[in-house]
Amino acid sequence: MAKKAYKVVNWDFCLSLILITLGAVMSAIALELILIPNSMIDGGMNGVSIIINTLFGGSLGIIIFLVNLPFLILGYKQLGKKFVFKAGYGMILFSVLLEVLGSYTPLIEDTLLATVYGGILLGVGCGLIIKEGGCLDGTEIIAILINRKKSISVGQVVFCFNVVIYGVAIFVLGAERALYSLLTYFVSYKVIDMVSDGLNSAKAAFIITNDGEEIAGAILKKLGRTVTVLSGEGIVSHGDKKVLYTVITRFEVSILRDILDEASTSSFVTVFDVSEIIGDHIKNKPIEKIIENRQTL
Repeated sequence: MAKKAYKVVNWDFCLSLILITLGAVMSAIALELILIPNSMIDGGMNGVSIIINTLFGGSLGIIIFLVNLPFLILGYKQLGKKFVFKAGYGMILFSVLLEVLGSYTPLIEDTLLATVYGGILLGVGCGLIIKEGGCLDGTEIIAILINRKKSISVGQVVFCFNVVIYGVAIFVLGAERALYSLLTYFVSYKVIDMVSDGLNSAKAAFIITNDGEEIAGAILKKLGRTVTVLSGEGIVSHGDKKVLYTVITRFEVSILRDILDEASTSSFVTVFDVSEIIGDHIKNKPIEKIIENRQTL
């Protein structure tokens, strides 16, 4: 009689979804019950959605989901299934919560208090989601893809986009409310930075493994990052080791973790902050060409 095969529950993934859920709840409360009642907007595509809703009406939750959907599809092709699943789950839940909370009484009616505490709550919520490898806004997906091609940080791309959004908000909400919204953005940005351990900072990863070809190839293919391969020796194992060094963004740490989980060889990894990058650490030629060149060496 054949034994039944039981699939082991991935508790880390379940915990990640729980934290994303918590982040979506906090973000929805901040937006629907604090910021929007005080005529303030969020940044990114969610800010665009609020402006559209203010001008033409309709369901804010549905507008936010539809506006972000094209970026989610684009991310599926470029960033991997797990990232898009987490981002999609967060966006859908966020949109549903906005619809549910729309009938509730606002929590704060004082503009200054709403600016500060709405920004803090939104920052903690978004920070949790980013830390777990998801996002609530399609702007972040575009920023990641641009960052892979150009030496422009994710934070710089998001900031430039938001400057345009808040500029448009001046004509829709008025200069005073647009400035309050901009102040909320700075508050939430700093909180996100603290919660996610550096939204805009680069990360360096040292990966020690027995066979680095598979992992290096996956990093090059999925993240578009160059990898330096060094030779090492284990003191305890007394065997030859490969030490891989690469520089990635904070957003890509979760994708790197997925790459290592899917690799057929075990590895030991350390990730730490990088204060400054001099030189190019992204691929400048097609990935297929780089792999072909490596195979001919």
